[in-house]
Amino acid sequence: MARIVIMGGGVSGHTAATLLKRYVGKKHEVVVVTPNSKWNWIPSNVWVGVGVMKPEDVTFELAPVYKKAGIVYKQAKAVSVHPEGDAQETQPFITIESTAPESAGQSERLTYDFLVNATGPKLNFGATPGLGPDQGNSLSICTFSHAAEAAEHFKQAIERMKKGEQLNFVIGTGHGMCTCQGAAFEYIFNIEFELRRYGVRDKANLVWISNEYELGDFGVGGMSIRRGGYVTSGKIFAESFYTEKGIQWITRAHVNKVEKDRIYYETLSGEQKFIKSDFTMLIPPFAGVGLKAFDKTGADITGTMFAPNGMMRVDADYTARPYEEWSPEDWPKTYQSPHFKNIFAIGIAFAPPHPISKPMSSPNGTPINPTPPRTGMPSAIMGKAVARSIAEMLRKGNDVPKHTASMAELGAACVASAGKNFFSGSAVAMTMYPIVPDYRKYKKFGRSLTHTTGEVGLAGHWIKHLLHTMFIYKAKVKPFWWTIPE
Repeated sequence: MARIVIMGGGVSGHTAATLLKRYVGKKHEVVVVTPNSKWNWIPSNVWVGVGVMKPEDVTFELAPVYKKAGIVYKQAKAVSVHPEGDAQETQPFITIESTAPESAGQSERLTYDFLVNATGPKLNFGATPGLGPDQGNSLSICTFSHAAEAAEHFKQAIERMKKGEQLNFVIGTGHGMCTCQGAAFEYIFNIEFELRRYGVRDKANLVWISNEYELGDFGVGGMSIRRGGYVTSGKIFAESFYTEKGIQWITRAHVNKVEKDRIYYETLSGEQKFIKSDFTMLIPPFAGVGLKAFDKTGADITGTMFAPNGMMRVDADYTARPYEEWSPEDWPKTYQSPHFKNIFAIGIAFAPPHPISKPMSSPNGTPINPTPPRTGMPSAIMGKAVARSIAEMLRKGNDVPKHTASMAELGAACVASAGKNFFSGSAVAMTMYPIVPDYRKYKKFGRSLTHTTGEVGLAGHWIKHLLHTMFIYKAKVKPFWWTIPE
């Protein structure tokens, strides 16, 4: 019997674990190591963050779900990877540290035959002084608990505005190298929707601040869509939407300090500015979770297995080259480690070969450009591809993964909420193919105009709510869960 260990129980890890167990059945053991006792459908945290959903609406306990699925669950954080074992243990293993209340801090060695790194990101609030809800001066919706705290602050802000105060809301990215602009995008439009619903929109000044070169970049270099018989850019599409809702925007910005009532930032042109804020929600940059790696002699090989940002190197081409020489072939396909054939990394845990948006820096040398998004649908598809590859490698006894999920060959669908209400809500529904532009195949726009679309409306909200229901159902491994696509 082989043991497959999956580090992380988010979208990619949970997808890989549940599908692997379905593929291998009782013949092999599937183990999930994750520090969290609850699973969180993160796309709906935006609704928790404005108070229209509660944390229990977007979470569930993992232990009973994994027990039902026949998956071994360890509530612990992974600390180190030993892909060759060591002097005491000839089999590859990881070290883990329990986060369960009854055994917190206890260490354990866990051997494996296959290892999947799906640890997700470290929320790197420390990269910007004053950023974050715990030690800083800004709010977050990156976790359900952060979102619940943001909702409480939002409620207080509404009460202040009802008493006549005029407040500034600043929402966006908290660093020049952030990703996940989409989450902040959803949040500012849900804030705007709720302010109108409470009758205090006239008391609020809403400002979007982002490291994007222009609105609609989202870390994918923007997009072009066909509307009404002509082709328009995502920039115009986004600017029209922001203007319609009365939201101001600051782009090409690196936030370098957050204080209680103001945000300091540097622009791509090198200017140092600040903006006053009474309500601040800024997405932090992401980093790897800090895993270490050691060879069988105990020598540190972290720098070999992991990129400087702490994310794991896989079958990508990491050769440094100018933006003009980037290629779709640079992107990983199988997510297998180039050093150890039984190790994979998926979701945010894998190191991209380079950004998708063009890299830029201010005259001061400050990088200001989005890093690649790897959440949601792409993460789940990676999880499925790796699960299928490992199951087949076990069955055939080889070390060559056959299933692929390159972001240069994948399309993605995204439904971004702009207000939750079954009668007056709306959402931006977008599809994109491929995620990484291919200007050799799609010479003018880099993507297929047939499969790259964008629409705004009430139907999008219905789809968003349906996806919320379907994916939580699927994650709970309820009857016929596997029939719901990634």
